Amino acid sequence: MPHSHHGHHGHGSDHDHSHVHEVTSANQRKVLISFVLIFSFMWVEVIGGWLSGSLALLADAGHMLTDAAALALAYAAFRVGKKAADSKRTFGYLRVEVIACLLNAATLFLIVVWIAYEAWQRFFDPGEILAGAMLAVAVGGLLVNALVLWIMTRGDRDHVNVQGAIVHVLGDLLGSVGAIVASVVIMLTGWTPIDPLLSVVVALIILRSAWRLMGKSIHILLEGAPEHASPEAIINDLPRHVPGLAEARHIHVWQLTSGRTMATLHVRAKSDADAPAVVRRVAQVLEEEFDIEHATIEIDWNSEDELSACSLQPQSVTTT
Repeated sequence: MPHSHHGHHGHGSDHDHSHVHEVTSANQRKVLISFVLIFSFMWVEVIGGWLSGSLALLADAGHMLTDAAALALAYAAFRVGKKAADSKRTFGYLRVEVIACLLNAATLFLIVVWIAYEAWQRFFDPGEILAGAMLAVAVGGLLVNALVLWIMTRGDRDHVNVQGAIVHVLGDLLGSVGAIVASVVIMLTGWTPIDPLLSVVVALIILRSAWRLMGKSIHILLEGAPEHASPEAIINDLPRHVPGLAEARHIHVWQLTSGRTMATLHVRAKSDADAPAVVRRVAQVLEEEFDIEHATIEIDWNSEDELSACSLQPQSVTTT
């Protein structure tokens, strides 16, 4: 018989689940409405950019695609997150969101390459730009983004996917402002190179989003520890919060998806008799201080005598 107990720590049972459900439903609804608005107007920008000859509008439509993708991922996360785990996928389908993020990032890189190529061509061969049509579409884009931003900032803003979507929409708001500026400059001066210039600026904003998105997705898929819960930070912090703890080791921390952190570790109590209480306290600290929602904790016993160690306390410790 091995010298081990396991402490499993799940969601706290004192949460107000009805409130959580309402917040999630509200998030789901506002994310879906925002997605429909952004995705619909993206096509207006694509058609408007093509008809007016404005690359800045087409680039902004590309940015709107990133917004729509971010909102679609947020919505998918709410929907897929409800799908129960099964015997084949014991963690459920939460990683679908991360895989979608990776594909989204790859698509954005292709959009950036296309915008850069088109901008380069237009510097040497500037076509005619219908500044009036460009201005009308850009103002429409600004209004749609402002409306979406207003919807997204109502109510619960703590959800990681909602925060991500807000950042995307803010970036797109700047893209719309840029397209408005470009159209006004063309109307007043006729200087068309401002259009490809601003499209490159928008492309750089998209590139930054894509780079961060890809880095984050790969980090999660490689089972990387989140910044807020590195094993070193946990080892340093636990003794301060758990007086009966002698040692914590073999710590592995990973994210199931963005904002869902898990951990496994071994702990040794100063006294074997206190081991179950130490496990409960460690699990509590991991949730409260490091936002680790599920920890599997194995006890390393001080006593070499299996029988005396096992008779000290019941064989398993469960904390909720």
